[in-house]
Amino acid sequence: MSRPSVLLIYTGGTIGMMADARSGALSAMDLEHLEEQVPELARMGIALETVAFERPIDSSDMSPADWVRIARLIAERYERYDGFVVLHGSDTMAYTASALSFLLEGLAKPVILTGSQLPLGTIRTDGKENLLTAIEIAAAKQADGRPMVPEVAIYFEYRLYRGNRTVKVHAERFEAFRSPNWPVLAEAGVHIRYDRAAIGPVRGGPLKLHTTLDDRVGVLWLFPGIQAGWVRATLGAPGLRGVVLATFGSGNGPTDAAFLEALREARERRIVLVNTTQCVGGRVEQGRYQTSRAFVDMGVVSAEDMTVEAAVTKLMFLFGQGLGPEGVAAHFGEPLCGELAPM
Repeated sequence: MSRPSVLLIYTGGTIGMMADARSGALSAMDLEHLEEQVPELARMGIALETVAFERPIDSSDMSPADWVRIARLIAERYERYDGFVVLHGSDTMAYTASALSFLLEGLAKPVILTGSQLPLGTIRTDGKENLLTAIEIAAAKQADGRPMVPEVAIYFEYRLYRGNRTVKVHAERFEAFRSPNWPVLAEAGVHIRYDRAAIGPVRGGPLKLHTTLDDRVGVLWLFPGIQAGWVRATLGAPGLRGVVLATFGSGNGPTDAAFLEALREARERRIVLVNTTQCVGGRVEQGRYQTSRAFVDMGVVSAEDMTVEAAVTKLMFLFGQGLGPEGVAAHFGEPLCGELAPM
């Protein structure tokens, strides 16, 4: 029986910093010498190949064009590997994972993003365990030979999360991520225990790569005392097509007349407004309270239980498919790849 094969894609991030054997100085990862830093790789029984961005990117500089680049790398090599591991900075990892879930339509193999809070070249690094387990999960198969995790996921500190359900919740702890509205896909202890009910089904048919994202979208974070003039100026940005409103609680916002008028003006210009909650967990129930009834009346779209990261990238994706504002609004609430729970 042939060994499972995994492609490791290095984009940048903290995990890619390694220590020089003599000086101890940290520098960007050299994939050709990866096994010197992580000798356990040679004992995994997995055929591992690597590819790297020519210039490593800090995840704070990651752009929609880079998401497409990663998706293209996977699609071009899709038939050659059983799974894929993407090494990525943790700060915007949830955005990249969400975007990849939309760009890789029909994905039936694991695409596991991972990184670390400490560089791979430091003694107390969390990067080694994250790397090794992510590779093992990417190669894992069910008894019938089908992939164990046929979707985009994030592995971090012993837990595997659905990529487009994940948010970063801590800047320092190794447990940096959570998936508040979807169960953990797997937990790694002595054994890796998979929750088959939480993992998406293996899809049939070929992979379809999408390469167009429209980045003319934004996020408007509401806060008490938000000024209508500032909202109007923000929503008046040239070319703006869609905005994610990060609202209070179950989708509520100020009832101030000037604030609501600024939103109505944007809607009259056919800007798509999407309602997400600022809360880490829970869902939008637009219209449940008087403080969100005006949103319903003006045609604000509910994001239900989607994360802000998934809502932003889904807007980019839908506009990128050539849909107009009405089409985006109509399709936004349809589950595409597990990013929201159907009502």
